Amino acid sequence: MTLSAAEIAIVVLLLTSGVFVLLAAAGLVRLRDFFTRMHAPALASSFASWMVTLASIVHFSSRGEGLALHTWLTIIVLSITAPVSTVVLSRAALFRRRQAGDELPPPLGRR
Repeated sequence: MTLSAAEIAIVVLLLTSGVFVLLAAAGLVRLRDFFTRMHAPALASSFASWMVTLASIVHFSSRGEGLALHTWLTIIVLSITAPVSTVVLSRAALFRRRQAGDELPPPLGRR
């Protein structure tokens, strides 16, 4: 059984996505604070979802007639909602720490 160039590209893209998700999981385990833990999965999952979307585009384009761009809708929605949810989670965590009376770092604008 021989693999076509499209199948090899799909395999490489999906394996790359899996590696980045594993790195994000390692970041969750290794980092100790909630705010530092947010960076690893937010950035890696965005990149991994781009890789899965590109693999999907290659897959459907190689099976159909022409370029299949309907999966771009998935990555557009993810690109909009992932940063928004990250900001909402960080603000909720700051609010909870403020309510608990924990010491917070100074705002970025003040010195």
